[in-house]
Amino acid sequence: MSFAKRSHPSADRNSQPISEALLSQIDRSTQNLQLLEIASGSGQHAGFLAPLLPNITFHPTEYERGQFGSISAYAEECATGNIRAPLHVDVTRDPRDWESPPAPASYDYMFNSNMMHISPWACSIGLFRAAGQLLKKGGRMFTYGPYAQDGLLVPQSNVDFDRSLRQRDASWGVRDIKDLKVLAADNGLQLEKLVEMPSNNKFLTWLKL
Repeated sequence: MSFAKRSHPSADRNSQPISEALLSQIDRSTQNLQLLEIASGSGQHAGFLAPLLPNITFHPTEYERGQFGSISAYAEECATGNIRAPLHVDVTRDPRDWESPPAPASYDYMFNSNMMHISPWACSIGLFRAAGQLLKKGGRMFTYGPYAQDGLLVPQSNVDFDRSLRQRDASWGVRDIKDLKVLAADNGLQLEKLVEMPSNNKFLTWLKL
């Protein structure tokens, strides 16, 4: 095992349910599909998912360059060899201004896990802007994490979590799906499916129209 690989207990716990939600909605037969992961973190999710989807090339991205070694280690150890080297992405910037700007409408899928609540709102804005530009028509963005719905955040553990986030950084906090729907509409997407997940999280599917 590479010493560069990092692992987080939360990713260990949620990788399996995320994979089940993803596999139920993704094309597993068409070859050479492309998936862009925003905020790959340690690379654990790509490392878990890519071998299950050998027909899809995973393109991990991360803002923190200190994570690149771990992401690269997962890519190198991937038996199916379908994880690319990580790219530096500041999602608050227009994709045309990224270090390696992707071609418009070049991805079949996007994936983002546990970013929106531990980042400024500008990152959520940027995430949906990127999806609007980079997904093909009919493509899907999958997002995972805790969410409020129409102003209601449940259970109490999520309320407490949201409070702790905002105490750490006033720009953080659990996002409301109704606000994300506005961002989606502004960028040519709509919420297609919501799957309830363990530990009071949700798996959201956003369709590019």
